[in-house]
Amino acid sequence: QVQLVESGGGSVQPGGSLRLSCAASGIRFVINTMGWYRQAPGKQRELVATITSGDQTNYADSVKGRFTISRDNAKNTVYLQMNSLKPEDTAVYYCNGNIRPYEYWGQGTQVTVSS
Repeated sequence: QVQLVESGGGSVQPGGSLRLSCAASGIRFVINTMGWYRQAPGKQRELVATITSGDQTNYADSVKGRFTISRDNAKNTVYLQMNSLKPEDTAVYYCNGNIRPYEYWGQGTQVTVSS
């Protein structure tokens, strides 16, 4: 049984920070490309960041310089460090794992940035 479980979401003020975690089980984590996506109300789900099995990273332009994705293969966990948060970062954040032909999603964790 494959599970991706996100944690670390919450409410913060603009300029604040959060670190999201995604704990994976039931997959060979080390060979999967992992990613974070987000979906705000009324909007499409969008890519936030990805990290390959070789630790290559990719970020949406909107989060470059503010967010950092990382992985700890020994812990089967991927992280998203979010700094300098803005109200427009408010969304449900989803963890994603991908290794062809399979793709897995977590249930999401809410991030709210407001004054």
